[in-house]
Amino acid sequence: MEKFDAIIIGGGHNGLAAAVHLLSHGWKVAVVEANESFGGAVKTQELTLPGFHHDFAAMNISMFAGSPFFARHKDILLECGLSFVPAPDCFATVFRDDTHLGVSKDINVTVEGINQYSHRDGQKWISMADDFLKDAPYIFELLNNKTPSFRNLITIVKAVRKRGMSWLYNILKLFTSSSRDYLDTEFEHPKIKAMLATWGMHLDFSPDIPGGALFPYLEGMANQNFGMVIGKGGANTIVNAMVNAIKKYGGTLYSGVPVSEILVRNGKAEGVKLNDGTELFGTKAIIANLNPKIIIKDLLPHLSAEDKFAQRMKNFRAGPGTMMIHLAMSDLPKWSAGEALRNFAYVHVAPDMAMMTKAYSEAKDGLLPVEPVLVVGQPTAIDPTRAPEDKHVLWIQVRVVPAEIKGDAAGIITATCWDDIKDEYANRAIDILEKYAPGIRNDILKYSVFSPVDLERCNPNILGGDNLSGSHHPDQSFFLRPAIGYSRYNTSIKQLYMCGASTWPGAGTGAGSGFILAKKLAGK
Repeated sequence: MEKFDAIIIGGGHNGLAAAVHLLSHGWKVAVVEANESFGGAVKTQELTLPGFHHDFAAMNISMFAGSPFFARHKDILLECGLSFVPAPDCFATVFRDDTHLGVSKDINVTVEGINQYSHRDGQKWISMADDFLKDAPYIFELLNNKTPSFRNLITIVKAVRKRGMSWLYNILKLFTSSSRDYLDTEFEHPKIKAMLATWGMHLDFSPDIPGGALFPYLEGMANQNFGMVIGKGGANTIVNAMVNAIKKYGGTLYSGVPVSEILVRNGKAEGVKLNDGTELFGTKAIIANLNPKIIIKDLLPHLSAEDKFAQRMKNFRAGPGTMMIHLAMSDLPKWSAGEALRNFAYVHVAPDMAMMTKAYSEAKDGLLPVEPVLVVGQPTAIDPTRAPEDKHVLWIQVRVVPAEIKGDAAGIITATCWDDIKDEYANRAIDILEKYAPGIRNDILKYSVFSPVDLERCNPNILGGDNLSGSHHPDQSFFLRPAIGYSRYNTSIKQLYMCGASTWPGAGTGAGSGFILAKKLAGK
């Protein structure tokens, strides 16, 4: 019978971060991962041809690079192989008239582009970027603390004393406004608004959903002030570094070993049972780095249906589905909007708010959108080591699509099973891309498509292809994530804790929940 201080179920980046922090405080820790490899959605694999390294789901690891977890454990992670590659040209949007607008770390470059459309907006961008540097410490402190907490109240008081009551008003407005309402207040030109509103679609916020303004603001200003980074060789550099750090600290790693049950006695979690019957025991904590629906459905078979935790987790709502298309390429896209676009880490094919709203509504109605939003990642423009010499990979996220298909908004695709239509729908996405980058089909060497169903097969936490592990709408965010009463990583069972994208502060590669929980358990 093997005993640990903590057992972590699920080797995604939040679980690994929790393990690193607890180990650094002398805890004896085991991480148990059902898949053969660690990382969850943060994986880099040869999904098309040998030598072409594709980030399976997550590509942008700026949140990790800027995270409190990295700041705390920077030395050992760098020693264990972590390596970033900066992307000076962060993101851009292409428009129907063969123009584009982007954000580069050099603010002069960004503002020069904005000034083509509005000098007023260019000046607004400069002042907003300057204000962000003053406000960011308070915003990120709020986003990187457990909630609710007395510490957050102290942060707000400090911010008000330093920045005035108007700061609190502006923050409340930012946290509650839709992307459209917020951007209409701040900017005048529709192209600038569309460029930023697309970031709401990275979560599950179409332009008119309340609460959607925060992510466009944060991404726009953070990229402007700090730039974007991707991983050297792939996003899994953060996973490999944490795995190596766990080994260096003497932690125990199990992979390819699913957990069949969380062992509970007298209302207290005491360990886990593996599929092969092996039992591991944790004397201080069992941490489930999993979607809460999986915790209650698969790992707590004896939990009463009347249990308040079980009832609230059953009502935890998924966001829309996502499709991933990975391309091995002989060249980068030849964008009609200009050669400069080939330098950007991300190119958004989302030319206006109307199409974003329409695509979102169609997907939520169970329909395949006529014109989905395409997030085109060009990692080899930044890091050529990911492909053979003079070759490239493209990372295409199709946002958003229905988890279960009821029909096709275009009236063309008749089947309703993702396994039957995923290639046909991927071709629709590539046809859209062809309009903005003519000839792109001729440069495709091989492609690999992952439907929402495929994504869930690869990672059961991505329910219905929801790579956010739960909608981020206001009723499932802050102290309501994943549900009221359970935002501080607790459950109804003693010593059983949750972390991961389903918990506060939500999706992304910042390792926030794993680190916050580990600090809570370790006491520092």
